[in-house]
Amino acid sequence: MTRVELDRGLRALQDDALLLGSMVEKAIERAIDALKRRDLELSRKVVEQDVLINQKRFEIEGKCVELIATQEPVARDLRYIVAVLYIIAELERMADHAEGIGKISLMIGDRPPLKPLIDIPRMAQKATEMLRRSLDALVARDAEAARQICAEDDEVDNLYDQVYRELLTFMLKDPRTIDPATHLLWVAHNLERIADRATNIAERVIFLVTGKMEEVASSKY
Repeated sequence: MTRVELDRGLRALQDDALLLGSMVEKAIERAIDALKRRDLELSRKVVEQDVLINQKRFEIEGKCVELIATQEPVARDLRYIVAVLYIIAELERMADHAEGIGKISLMIGDRPPLKPLIDIPRMAQKATEMLRRSLDALVARDAEAARQICAEDDEVDNLYDQVYRELLTFMLKDPRTIDPATHLLWVAHNLERIADRATNIAERVIFLVTGKMEEVASSKY
């Protein structure tokens, strides 16, 4: 195999990873939009289309294995392929969290919301921004940008804490709010995990660039 062929294969992996990231970002946005508008049909689509994201992840995984088996990548290239394998797994898990939000929306049904959704959409916006920028850092091989993404995870954690405290107050004041408050808490938890996985991707970008595994600690703990 020639260097040109290997480079072509690596570029194809990157393009596929970016496409998968776009699919995941869209799933998250649709899940939150469906929740806000009580659009049960859109929630069903989010749940049903998760299988397409799973299929894309396994397709990319197969291409990674094929490159390793047929093109004998050197250390730097092998590190990139391993990074892509890790990143696509994180992306697929993010989609699972979006699917979970879709399922929660279906559980809530068309009942009126417990409260106006303010912090949950903010969490979603920040988490998807972190996802997008982590993939931008992958393309640019930018370790410093990746470290910045890790630092910003605190913003999502703080929003989650705020949602948790507010919903807990509802439940303590009126036990009838326990079910709807719990549903919203599950949504917030899914979004918090999406942001954590964006951080994991950023840490893998740092590994790709530096060759060293770093767990970028949150300033909160």
